[in-house]
Amino acid sequence: MANIRSVKGMVGLVTGGASGLGRATVERLVKLGGSAVILDLPSSDGQSVAQSLGDRCAFAPADVTSEADVNSAVSLAREKFGRLDLAVNCAGIAVAIKTYNPKKDVVHNLEDFTRVITVNIAGTFNVIRLAAREMGTNEPDADGHRGCIINTASVAAFDGQVGQAAYSASKGGIVGMTLPVARDLAPLGIRVVTIAPGLFSTPLLAGLPEKVRTFLARQVPFPSRLGDPSEFAHLVTSLAENPMINGEVIRLDGAIRMQP
Repeated sequence: MANIRSVKGMVGLVTGGASGLGRATVERLVKLGGSAVILDLPSSDGQSVAQSLGDRCAFAPADVTSEADVNSAVSLAREKFGRLDLAVNCAGIAVAIKTYNPKKDVVHNLEDFTRVITVNIAGTFNVIRLAAREMGTNEPDADGHRGCIINTASVAAFDGQVGQAAYSASKGGIVGMTLPVARDLAPLGIRVVTIAPGLFSTPLLAGLPEKVRTFLARQVPFPSRLGDPSEFAHLVTSLAENPMINGEVIRLDGAIRMQP
């Protein structure tokens, strides 16, 4: 009989957990009987979100690119909840700039490109490596399972649009590291999976005009709407519970293929 796991009792660390996909993930973990540490910037709503969810949620103000900050967040999970079973990387940034705009004779700012790569790729890997070290101390279950790490890429990793050179490159990097990191951590019993969301109703899209959001929703074949963050969170918990899914990238996009 397969050793199907349960989110109930799991302890998760969720980056970008104060809003959007990350917040929905934190809320679902707590709702299903797990505990969660929100890792987000000090300027975020992380503290108020954690307080609203009760004793099984805590806030760790942190920058994902800082080793000290992430170590502190991992330590908080251990000290408050006793262990770390799940890490979910939702933190990320984006810019929309063409590589070169001949009309304005403007090239893509290298600092902007580097910042996106640093936060999205290096930040994700920073959390992976430090969470893995903590998970490696867990007692394995009957399958030898000690933990699970779930990353967030994007359909932009495959269907990058005009102006998305930096963002697509960063998400492609997350896709590219999924299998080798899964192989690295397999001897420890730690799985690594990546979700590539399509168009979701996050704070970024919520700030767009209604006409624009309606247009974007119609680009999704079925269901023809923006994804709800709760649907992302549902997939996270499904992946955490299914011990056979490992080293895979899963598109969560309603079959959309982005146009240039």
